[in-house]
Amino acid sequence: MNQFEESVFKKYNKTIWTKFRRGIRDYKLISDGDKIAVCISGGKDSMTMAVCLKRLCMNHEIPFSAEYIVMNPGYDEEAMRKIRENAEKLDLPAKYFSTHIFETVRSEKKHPCFLCSRLRRGWLYKTAQELGCNKIALGHHFDDVIETTLMSMLYGSQMQTMLPQLESKNYAGIRLIRPLYLVRENDIISWAQDNRLEFTRCACSVTARSDIEGSKRGEIKELLRQLRRTNPAVDMNIFRSAHNVDLRKIISYHIGDEYHSFLDAFE
Repeated sequence: MNQFEESVFKKYNKTIWTKFRRGIRDYKLISDGDKIAVCISGGKDSMTMAVCLKRLCMNHEIPFSAEYIVMNPGYDEEAMRKIRENAEKLDLPAKYFSTHIFETVRSEKKHPCFLCSRLRRGWLYKTAQELGCNKIALGHHFDDVIETTLMSMLYGSQMQTMLPQLESKNYAGIRLIRPLYLVRENDIISWAQDNRLEFTRCACSVTARSDIEGSKRGEIKELLRQLRRTNPAVDMNIFRSAHNVDLRKIISYHIGDEYHSFLDAFE
């Protein structure tokens, strides 16, 4: 166990390790015999997730195996150098793959981030399948979940959240899992700072040269900061609301193409 794993295991036992394990247990993210493609973007979240999964795998608490994959969509040399340096420092047996996704996205004017996300996700599913994996793990955390929930309501006109796991529609037998589902972003930041780790932020060469700033997610983060001043429990309340839906008090809902309305009770 290196010093970084030990830090997660000991000092951050309650805030990271225990929540990581509880998320896996409560949402049944990993099963015996799974082979997981651990997707490392180079940022703090995916690196933290990789460290936790490596530790869990070595514990043999759940018998599973993992492939640690880093996709280079077109990062500059400095970003890739930092990713490789951190992977070595954290003792992650990463496999590196180059793609031309940034080149493909560069001509997209309105929604480059949306297109990039779709292309990257498709590549990850395809590569996981080629490596014999049945699951891919992404580094989304608790804060991503509640921000997505609010964004769906305020900007998407729908009530939905980011699920702990979901089945791929296009790649049979592959599931996406989010092992950091219960882990707070501030605790990940604290762990990184404690260990003097510097991770890449957004290394995108497309949006870095455009006017695409002030994202909707940024607006939601600021809204949450304001709400916490008068209601410190607001984050957990948003999170729990997605676990506590009373369909009798919803105007309408649908499961796929099957739609229901509160009026059904009167007919």
